[in-house]
Amino acid sequence: MNLFVAILLMLVFAVAGFAGGAWFTQKQTKKLLMENPPLNEDAVRMMMGSMGRKPSETQVQQVLRQIRSAAKQADTKKK
Repeated sequence: MNLFVAILLMLVFAVAGFAGGAWFTQKQTKKLLMENPPLNEDAVRMMMGSMGRKPSETQVQQVLRQIRSAAKQADTKKK
């Protein structure tokens, strides 16, 4: 009986550790992506340049703000 309880506890703690680690990793990844989005100023400039326009600095910053606010809204909707 003692061996069965020990094995059961090991399995329970392994599953709890896996779930906790997955939750923590997901939380940290979301935080990192919110602070450092994959699209930066140079990527936005290249995107706008490929559409045949030369963007001003204010247009680039406006697009970046729109992307960040959309990401924040999507994050708050999920909760």
